[in-house]
Amino acid sequence: MPDGTPRVLTGTGVSPGAGAGPVARVAGAVPEPPATTHGGTPADVRAEKEAAAAALQAVAADLTERGERAAAAGRTEARDVLGAQAMMARDPGLAEGVEARIDQGVAAARAVYEAFGVYREMLAGAGEYLAARVGDLDDVRDRAVARLLGVPLPGVPERDEPFVLVARDLAPADTAVLDPARVVAFVTEEGGPTSHTAILARAMGVPAVVACPGCADLAEGTRVLVDGTAGTVRIDPTDAEVDAARRGSAARAAALAEATGPGATRDGHPVPLLANIGGPSDVAAALEAGAEGVGLYRTEFLFLDRSHPPSDAEQESAYRAVLEAFPRGKVVVRVLDAGADKPLAFLPPSAEEPNPALGERGLRMLRRHPGVLNAQLRALARAAAGLTTRLEVMAPMVTDVAEARAFAAACAEAGIDHPGIMIEVPAAALRAGDLAREVEFFSVGTNDLTQYACAADRQVGALSHLQDPWQPAVLDLVALAAEAAADTERGCGVCGEAAADPVLACVLVGLGATSLSMSAPSLPLVRAALARHTLAECRRAAVAARSAPTPAEARTAARAELPALADLSL
Repeated sequence: MPDGTPRVLTGTGVSPGAGAGPVARVAGAVPEPPATTHGGTPADVRAEKEAAAAALQAVAADLTERGERAAAAGRTEARDVLGAQAMMARDPGLAEGVEARIDQGVAAARAVYEAFGVYREMLAGAGEYLAARVGDLDDVRDRAVARLLGVPLPGVPERDEPFVLVARDLAPADTAVLDPARVVAFVTEEGGPTSHTAILARAMGVPAVVACPGCADLAEGTRVLVDGTAGTVRIDPTDAEVDAARRGSAARAAALAEATGPGATRDGHPVPLLANIGGPSDVAAALEAGAEGVGLYRTEFLFLDRSHPPSDAEQESAYRAVLEAFPRGKVVVRVLDAGADKPLAFLPPSAEEPNPALGERGLRMLRRHPGVLNAQLRALARAAAGLTTRLEVMAPMVTDVAEARAFAAACAEAGIDHPGIMIEVPAAALRAGDLAREVEFFSVGTNDLTQYACAADRQVGALSHLQDPWQPAVLDLVALAAEAAADTERGCGVCGEAAADPVLACVLVGLGATSLSMSAPSLPLVRAALARHTLAECRRAAVAARSAPTPAEARTAARAELPALADLSL
């Protein structure tokens, strides 16, 4: 290991457990095809189109076949994932894009690459859940381009001994057919909790860490210890460290199995634990993880890649499918969060935006296009009619009283009984007392609140140290919102990724959060962490964290007030 290399890399743990072994890397990245042109004759155009179509069809057929093999091994989730990828390869809109470029003289490989690029840009800018599909799209593109260029497909190495698979990102087509007896852990530099790498790792029961900077630099054969719960990769671990990690993993698994039922602190203070979802397909995982409802239903998936908004009937059906899944709980729906970095063809901004993060997005955009907002609200009201589920609807990017008041009025006109707003702009947190008089609840979006509080764009990796929800300034803003909500007897949930950190979840409850919402895999550990601490301990941890001058010291100070974290090997 070179001097200066850290012994522990940190990422996001997405599949619990510990695994140790030598690194095996996925190699053979497909090169970007050159911007070449074909001969230009009608015969050339026809040949290039036939080659592109054949490559895409071959990719779709291969993905489908891999899915059937995975299903035969008991991994039906893999078949679903690969089936979705095969649909990408067969997408008629994509084929039209490829053919249009070939008609303009672009060679087949380059035409495929550029046509996929259009979809990639839309997915990447459409929010966390849909952005997690970018890796899947890239894999389909690379497989098609590789066939057209005649270069080998990227793939997983063959090994006789167990190994830790390390990659920039893992394609579902590779992970779906892996032998879990050989792969003891996954580590990727990219990806997120909702990426298909994460989904498949959990389905296989293999520990996994994603979004782990530096892992791509690990040399082939380097021995590492992966902790899929803590989100760490220890380089060259000692035997004692490996044994301790495995004992801790076993103890944590036993503790998680015992933590069931509604979320609550050890002394019985209720903290409903809800799921963040991106559509009806996420409901099953949320229910399996014990979600008491949905705290953030992102509706962008319905609107992406369309020239017109989805029909009223399509919206109503998608909303009702989720509402029906939680007849005794609540479902918090976020209206369309588009604009700025999430452009949609039918919601054009008023002008070019030099700084999209501060542009027209969320409610700002919807107020410019009230027809889209009103149609969505009416569809939600119809979807909830006759059901016992409590429907709450919230607006993103609310800054002041005028916006909150206008949204509440639109909800009332559509027949929505419980309007709320997201707190993700510092101005909203600072004046939460005024906003609380306009709506029924708050939901703190810690990702954007941190971005705006620290003036650190979430897409700029160099500013990651400022994108930490443990920043004491961010904790202060959460506390202000929660205190204002409590003073007016309003709810104040947290739906940002901070809620998925079991230590920070305790602090958020101590700050006054009344519910926590997160990706489904994070629910059991947060439930277990809360169940081991009293409300008083959570409050002391919150005070300690806010008293610290730096994020690192805030973490340390909070942990000192939460002694039962050791039971979970945290």
